[in-house]
Amino acid sequence: MSQSAPSPQPPQSPQSGPVGGNPYAQQAPAGAPYPPQPGGYAAQPGAFAPPAPPAPGRNNLVLGVLAAVVAAVAAAALYGVIIGATKHEIGYAAVGVGFVIGLAAGKAGGRNPVLPIAAVVLALASVYFGQLVGEAMIGAKDTGLSFSTVFFDHFDVVQKAWKEEADPLTFLFFGIAGFAAFSGTKKAAR
Repeated sequence: MSQSAPSPQPPQSPQSGPVGGNPYAQQAPAGAPYPPQPGGYAAQPGAFAPPAPPAPGRNNLVLGVLAAVVAAVAAAALYGVIIGATKHEIGYAAVGVGFVIGLAAGKAGGRNPVLPIAAVVLALASVYFGQLVGEAMIGAKDTGLSFSTVFFDHFDVVQKAWKEEADPLTFLFFGIAGFAAFSGTKKAAR
């Protein structure tokens, strides 16, 4: 019996047929820098890619608290300037103080469960010092002394003036700022 030689087949181009003799290998689309991985699929032109997995949750307490402290100092200064310029406490400003602190804590620190509580404490301190800055600005205008002299050299007088002018609305602003800080931290950490 005579054996016949297999008929010669033309060489296959890289765009058609199996790769390197492997019938299961997939071809890379034209212009793709790397071939598809085994077991993967090659995206067809016009097909949608699967959604990317969600980013891993951040959980950095130190960075969150540090960002909240910086925001609290800046917010206290701004809140104090607003009070000193208007000679009134403004509720929206207290909401802004709390929310900015919460936003900074949540964005920088993520979902750490301590951050909302730290943001509330910092918001309360920020509103308090903002009100003291406002009192010192008002006292500086009334006495003709510089702000730094009134605030640093006569801090006890500033605190006494704050206590005398504190009313239920003053403490409501503390609550508003604390709530805004807590909710701002939760929303920003999503």
